[in-house]
Amino acid sequence: MPDKPLPLFEKYRPKKISDIRGQDIAVDKLKAFITAFSRGISKKKAMILHGPAGTGKTTLAHAFANEMSYELFELNASDLRNRAKLDEILKPSTLQQSLFAKGKIILVDEVDGVTSTEYGGLAELIALIEKTKFPVIITCNDIWQSKFSLLRSKCELVQVKELNYLVVVQLIKEIALLEKRPLSERVISEIAAKSRGDLRAALNDLHSIIYFDEEILEEEIQLREKTQDIFNALKEIFKLRANQDTLEVYENVNLELDQIMLWLEENIPAEYRGEELAKAYDALSKADVFRGRIIRQQYWHFLVYQNFFMTAGISAAKGIKNLPQRFIKYNPPRRILKIWMINQKEAKKKSIASKYAEFTHTSKKRAMKEFFLASLIMNDVLIKELELDEQEIEYLNERKLQAIEQIKAMQNTTK
Repeated sequence: MPDKPLPLFEKYRPKKISDIRGQDIAVDKLKAFITAFSRGISKKKAMILHGPAGTGKTTLAHAFANEMSYELFELNASDLRNRAKLDEILKPSTLQQSLFAKGKIILVDEVDGVTSTEYGGLAELIALIEKTKFPVIITCNDIWQSKFSLLRSKCELVQVKELNYLVVVQLIKEIALLEKRPLSERVISEIAAKSRGDLRAALNDLHSIIYFDEEILEEEIQLREKTQDIFNALKEIFKLRANQDTLEVYENVNLELDQIMLWLEENIPAEYRGEELAKAYDALSKADVFRGRIIRQQYWHFLVYQNFFMTAGISAAKGIKNLPQRFIKYNPPRRILKIWMINQKEAKKKSIASKYAEFTHTSKKRAMKEFFLASLIMNDVLIKELELDEQEIEYLNERKLQAIEQIKAMQNTTK
């Protein structure tokens, strides 16, 4: 029985930084971070490479370590699920010098896998980042989840973007030729288009065509279900001409419509000017009107109208001739999102305090007043007794981390 062929994305994984295509900005920032760290002038001890799957986040770390002769110590999400295990295997690596390499890099891969209930893993990771003598690189698909708020503040953030269509086409051609199985331009174009910037997905499709079915046609290549991040959704709304697909742009975005509205409000001024700016905000305001009617009157069939104004309505505000081609950096919502998050957190605090008050037979007012102390003493057993949901546990863990940091700060000031 012949050996199973090595997956193409593994076989042709870049071994050097110069082999990496389409991620020049991320490469430059990673180089600058490692250089600054080695000179002792880096403001952060860790860097988060975040972006969609298949864009080369892990490969960046491996290629850099290989080319610079650095030892790479790698962990993944499963290693973060137990505080004792994490401390046992990661702490020595962050404190001990490498015996044979020029230096050492700690890679924590796919941190998305840590759930909000796994307080120990994230807390210990943050603590070790503060103590490490070596640079830490963390990879993550969606770093904007609320559970990563403290982690984000400790790290430098670098976005690794979906690969340009033409870059994917060129790589498919090169690898197909290396495999001595050249394909038609039509099939190559279909593979690249269906991958939507995910090189790993494109190479998996190429692997299937080469090794399993030579006659496979482009329409038989399955479009992968990918969670589209908010940045790509905004790009489609602002930069492409409105069409039927525009109405479905938020379907794979892992955010509530209310949060998406805040992202739109924050970034519309970056793309629109003058009358077009007014039209875009008019469409957004109409979406908000329907949102209000849905909330007040429970007319959920109005969602289709809210979605229409948030997609095609905003997209159509810009004329065809004025579709922007320049690069725009989209920013997460600031003031309004901060207010919204505070309100959400206050609601979680009240919910936890209410359950705590009932469990301890005290008043809700007293439970709210003593919440700082209560957050410190709530262990896993008590959390289970209170029947807190995942969002409440996530909020409680954030408050516990904040309380611990406040105590440390007070201890340092008294020394």
